[in-house]
Amino acid sequence: MTNFIEILNSIDTRITLFLNQFHNSFFDFVMYWISDKFIWIPLYLFLLYLVIKTEKKKTYLVLFFILVLIIISDQTSCFIKDMVKRTRPCHDDGIILKIHIVKNYCGGEYGFVSSHASNIFAISIFIIKLLKQNFKWLAPSLIIWASIVSFSRIYLGVHYLGDVICGAVFGACVALMVFKIYTIVKNKIFN
Repeated sequence: MTNFIEILNSIDTRITLFLNQFHNSFFDFVMYWISDKFIWIPLYLFLLYLVIKTEKKKTYLVLFFILVLIIISDQTSCFIKDMVKRTRPCHDDGIILKIHIVKNYCGGEYGFVSSHASNIFAISIFIIKLLKQNFKWLAPSLIIWASIVSFSRIYLGVHYLGDVICGAVFGACVALMVFKIYTIVKNKIFN
């Protein structure tokens, strides 16, 4: 089992270094800001508008479950980081000279799983499940957005590809679970 994990880690490191090598000053600037959670406030407000427009009197319930979703996704991903203790690429002495880091930004010591990927995919999947009937264009748009934000973490040298993929899968699973509970509660209250 240890050999298998070492092989996976080696492959993950090679792919991450490959993806991280394609950098320039323009994309350094862009990816740094894409990774910033506050730059997306206008998008969050637009999504809130869509929720209010479609869910009307259920909006407060939706917002409550989105809050629950983010707390579960964020706090559990942080718990997993502390449990697994996989060093971020930008803190890994074995590759520190090979990894491209932007603005000396690195984050905490551990990176598995990516909280950015977990949270962004959790929000995206929940909103897609909620609004897919009304806005067909929303699903591909949110998946592309979540993927670009997640990729920015690799570009910045703060996560391995495996951190991001596992974070995205974890966030999607949390979203599906919370959406299922939301549906049950909504049906009890509004039917």
